[in-house]
Amino acid sequence: MSPKTVTEKSARKTGEGFTAEEKAAMKARAQELKAEARASKNREEGEKAILAVITQMAEPDRSMAKRLHEIITTNAPALMPKTWYGMPAYANTDGKVICFFQAASKFNVRYATFGFQPDAKLDEGNMWAASFALVKLTPAEEARVAALVKKAVD
Repeated sequence: MSPKTVTEKSARKTGEGFTAEEKAAMKARAQELKAEARASKNREEGEKAILAVITQMAEPDRSMAKRLHEIITTNAPALMPKTWYGMPAYANTDGKVICFFQAASKFNVRYATFGFQPDAKLDEGNMWAASFALVKLTPAEEARVAALVKKAVD
């Protein structure tokens, strides 16, 4: 029998324990909570944290995250930039995350995710989208993100 490789170990099901990626996300979240408490909802600190996370991303995630940051801060300036589970996020004045970006490379998937949390005001009848797969940002996607972010905070 051959020993399990690192890839096999990190691909275990959650019933067998947490994967390396899940452990890293939990550790990042604990650090974020400590930093958030110290920063006391300081916009400048949140901005620094997001830009540091974006800088560490691989392409094309980095370019998309940077452009999303510009779109969100322009169209919803009231949202506070912060990191959330190691990814860029934007919170309302109560500190509740409204929207977030999850890099494709974070969990080795084929698309990034741009999503909204329950406090986003996106309701449309009995069913609406709360997360979007994102492979590329063209002007059409940028316009849709801008409209969704505006709606989320109205």
